[in-house]
Amino acid sequence: EIHTNEKEVTEKEVTLHLLPGEQVLCEASTVLKYVQEDSSQHGVYGRLVCTDFKIAFLGDDESALDNDETQFKNKVIGENDITLHCVDQIYGVFDEKKKTLFGQLKKYPEKLIIHCKDLRVFQFCLRYTKEEEVKRIVSGIIHHTQAPKLLKRLFLFSYATAAENNTVTDPKNHTVMFDSLKDWCWELERTKGNMKYKAVSVNEGYEVCERLPAYFVIPTPLPEENVQRFQGHGIPIWCWSCHNGSALLKMSALPKEQDDGILQIQKSFLDRIYKTIHRPPYEIVKTEDLSSNFLSLQEIQTAYSKFKQLFLIDNSTEFWDTDIKWFSLLESSSWLDIIRRCLKKAIEITECMEAQNMNVLLLEENASDLCCLISSLVQLMMDPHCRTRIGFQSLIQKEWVMGGHCFLDRCNHLRQNDKEEHQRQLSLPLTQSKSSPKRGFFREETDHLIKNLLGKRISKLINSSDELQDNFREFYDSWHSKPTDYHGLLLPHIEGPEIKVWAQRYLRWIPEAQILGGGRVATMSKLLEMMEEVQSLQEKIDERHHSQQAPQAEAPCLLRNSARLSSLFPFALLQRHSSKPVLPTSGWKALGDEDDLAKQEDEFVDLGDV
Repeated sequence: EIHTNEKEVTEKEVTLHLLPGEQVLCEASTVLKYVQEDSSQHGVYGRLVCTDFKIAFLGDDESALDNDETQFKNKVIGENDITLHCVDQIYGVFDEKKKTLFGQLKKYPEKLIIHCKDLRVFQFCLRYTKEEEVKRIVSGIIHHTQAPKLLKRLFLFSYATAAENNTVTDPKNHTVMFDSLKDWCWELERTKGNMKYKAVSVNEGYEVCERLPAYFVIPTPLPEENVQRFQGHGIPIWCWSCHNGSALLKMSALPKEQDDGILQIQKSFLDRIYKTIHRPPYEIVKTEDLSSNFLSLQEIQTAYSKFKQLFLIDNSTEFWDTDIKWFSLLESSSWLDIIRRCLKKAIEITECMEAQNMNVLLLEENASDLCCLISSLVQLMMDPHCRTRIGFQSLIQKEWVMGGHCFLDRCNHLRQNDKEEHQRQLSLPLTQSKSSPKRGFFREETDHLIKNLLGKRISKLINSSDELQDNFREFYDSWHSKPTDYHGLLLPHIEGPEIKVWAQRYLRWIPEAQILGGGRVATMSKLLEMMEEVQSLQEKIDERHHSQQAPQAEAPCLLRNSARLSSLFPFALLQRHSSKPVLPTSGWKALGDEDDLAKQEDEFVDLGDV
């Protein structure tokens, strides 16, 4: 319970970081941001600000950061910032009842809950904020995140106008924008693709096709006038070249026609195109049809919608309800299976290019959705330059921005009505997909184990139709059996036990625990900080008990007596007699009493003398 005198704090003036062209629209003071939803509802007081780019919370404790901490902060958005297009749903709490907020409000909530597209949940208490400020901030947030918008009202245009136009001539040290012929020529030279491919300017000014970049790369023998024939459809466009000369290409499918005469013209056109790329120096070209033999966009959208609901939890009751059936809900979403299938497809293509020296042509209706995804994954695995900060930014610019991905439609940046989610589903092209195996994500690992134990002969009876090919498995296992070269080829793990979704779910509010490569050091730093706080609180409790009653045997201190932790830490501690934890695991419900847990065998983490 928060007492009224606690809100009478001296608010420190925390500077709001604004980007060029960014303007403050409305703000409210004395807003309490809940650190965690629990019975005590602890939080931090500060200002809640809405600009034309983001929603920002300026807590009173932010000014305490030293220089060593601030230099590692995101330079665009802070930890408590939400870009307007990252807002997924907004809820208000009225008399302990949670309701979705949209349009004009007759009554304003005492609590604001914001669900983000990046799976964060923010909760703000407005009980101690002035009524007029509550009206302004709530109305402003709703209007600027949900109301219909025009394209040029997006913050991008304000930023582009106000930001300095720094012309960069050296692509080695800066993001390559791929908006000039020179940029594409540089990429061809970097990947040694200029031996077989050429950059063209036939679409300069987007005169041929709006879905193609103004400049792009095609096979050298291909006449430029062929690009104009079907507005860029049916033309193999270069993505990237491997060190051995093999290349990754993409192609948008020709429009489907019912007229037999037009179909015959299309067929003869494609025959000429394929003859061009199936002769030296291009050798063998393998075609991967992502529109008919892979995932559908509707399948991906549905799976992600189910998956994100497992993370958007804003109270302990909801946590308990989902935690006890966490793995079954996770598997039923099919999201992990989709991730695995995408990684598998990328590794298959990598194997073709790396081991078989084969060109791969990705085929999709517009070559701007799954082509962007698979080609990006392949380049991240094969090209160490794409794993640098500048290289990754250049990769996104090349494959997604210049690749014609429909960000406005897919990310729903321009909301037109209250049924925007349904409209987004309708905007996805209807593509056929190869149905996912019904065995499930975790079951597939069991099948692979059986294959190793029983041998290939017996395993043929249990393998599904899409079981990995022998050469793929040999390529995959061979790479993982060798020491990792971080400056060469990198292949991801695709086995179920390697997916760390469970840990990310519980530790997602701890930035250090999410640092790739930070491992135990980063996580242990945060856990030790937590343990130190526990010890401090235990000492205060001991002092209070000591002053109120006769001296008794000293209560066991968690850190003084033992540094051995349960495998359920920090959600459960061995030999700890206390109330039910705020963030329990499903094991707690099954075990019931904590005393039973203390008697069971468990794994321990030995912290030594710490």
